[in-house]
Amino acid sequence: MDLKPTRIPKVTGDQSRYSLVIAVAKHAREISEEAAKKEEILIEKPVDLAVQDMIQHPYRILTEDEAKLEKETAENTAEEITAPEEK
Repeated sequence: MDLKPTRIPKVTGDQSRYSLVIAVAKHAREISEEAAKKEEILIEKPVDLAVQDMIQHPYRILTEDEAKLEKETAENTAEEITAPEEK
């Protein structure tokens, strides 16, 4: 498989190739851990699968601050949905 970085969509803004490498590595670890949970044997390397996912699917690479903000927003939304209505 050809893993040239030019095949991965360009990173934008303050993102760098380094952030892309970190994102691929984290996703590869998720793939590997999921396969281990399901007791599956992977034919392809997790990094190859992660790169394919990055090429085929639109992913956003978040900064630490953006990730915290999204997590807080998701938690607040979940609280609003599960909170009982006041009468």
